[in-house]
Amino acid sequence: MKKVLIANRGEIAVRIIRTLREMGLGSVAVYSTADRDSLHVTMADEAICIGPPKSSDSYLDIDRMLQAAEVSDADAIHPGYGFLSETPGFAQRCEEAGIIFVGPDSAIMKKMGDKAEARRTVKAAGIPVIPGSEGVVESIDEVKEVAEAIGFPIVIKAVSGGGGKGMRFVHDEQYLEKQYKDARKEAKNAFGDDRIYVEKYIPKARHIEVQIIGDGKGDAVHLFERDCSIQRNNQKLIEEAPAAVLTDATRADITERTAAAIGKLGYAGAGTVEYLYVEEEDAFYFMEMNTRVQVEHTISEMITGIDIIRLQLEVALSGRFNIRQEDIEMNGFAIECRINAENPAKNFMPSPGNIDRLHFGLGNGVRIDTHVFRGYQIPPDYDSMIAKIIAHAPDREKAIRKMRHVLGETVISPIDTTLDFQHYLMNHPKYIDNTVDIKFLERNGIIE
Repeated sequence: MKKVLIANRGEIAVRIIRTLREMGLGSVAVYSTADRDSLHVTMADEAICIGPPKSSDSYLDIDRMLQAAEVSDADAIHPGYGFLSETPGFAQRCEEAGIIFVGPDSAIMKKMGDKAEARRTVKAAGIPVIPGSEGVVESIDEVKEVAEAIGFPIVIKAVSGGGGKGMRFVHDEQYLEKQYKDARKEAKNAFGDDRIYVEKYIPKARHIEVQIIGDGKGDAVHLFERDCSIQRNNQKLIEEAPAAVLTDATRADITERTAAAIGKLGYAGAGTVEYLYVEEEDAFYFMEMNTRVQVEHTISEMITGIDIIRLQLEVALSGRFNIRQEDIEMNGFAIECRINAENPAKNFMPSPGNIDRLHFGLGNGVRIDTHVFRGYQIPPDYDSMIAKIIAHAPDREKAIRKMRHVLGETVISPIDTTLDFQHYLMNHPKYIDNTVDIKFLERNGIIE
């Protein structure tokens, strides 16, 4: 491997390019016409325009991505997160073209990307799953049968995709048929796949995920876990590592079981296994697996000192990693706040536009992952996240205090951002006390 094409944009493209530089590997950026002046374009060794702003005609176009790889003579493609990163067809096309795909092979990606199949797979490997259907449900009558067996409330979920699309919460049979039809319709529109499955709805739980790295040959290690419970519309806002709510014994149990199970699958590269954690029961329930690097990989890097992107590349290059589980140690506590170009006072309406003033708070143990700069024009065509602010400290209390200072010092204007909203959350008494769950914002009247 000498040259890697980054099939992505924004901060993750910048992040990958920096690791490629450290490894002495060449980088190829791809960009839409809306991103011609973006930071990842100027940082990469080469840059190729792959189409107009619309994602389906650029960042989601497999043919254009492979053409860019061929033109640039790239040996490998790193998909980042989002866009094509969890598309088995893209990984398969890379395999057929003789291009290294930095991630798991297409067969495993397909298996774990199909949420119903993933449930069956991890259950067989000894990982606890939420009570629900054994697989895809084909009709409203089957949904009713499952609901009767496990009891209301239930969740109807799309087999494909994520981000809360194709998901419906049903509290009684009165609205079951409508929610079933709505979920299938939304899933079809979003993912081109209207298959759904059913799970028991757990009303109060945390979102805890385990970061793993597999060598593709039966071995996997974990980089501990993250608590991602602060969410809005199933989108994470704040992430922490490790999960302060867990005891050392519970942490060891879930991380070791997860790494062992994923290793047995022959999984290669970085992946994240997401769980609902019911604190009162001290019980974990599998939700899904993300077969890519996560937005919040940063905090796992901060507490372990391990470059996850580098490990991804090493596994893709050599089929192994030079690290043992006993060598991975946890140091301190890290928090990540996602900064979006949105107006919280207007139902988080996106706020694209030009950045005239920009200053990020700094300090010891502070990391900023971003692609924006003074004079940058935020396009309206893509996700509104413009930066990730990460604070690392000896413990959670000190990390929160550090994050407050960094958020308070940061200036991004004249666009609207979630900076003040994040600062408010960092000062919320219940957040400080760590009495949170995935419905924290709704339960406390912070959002409707």
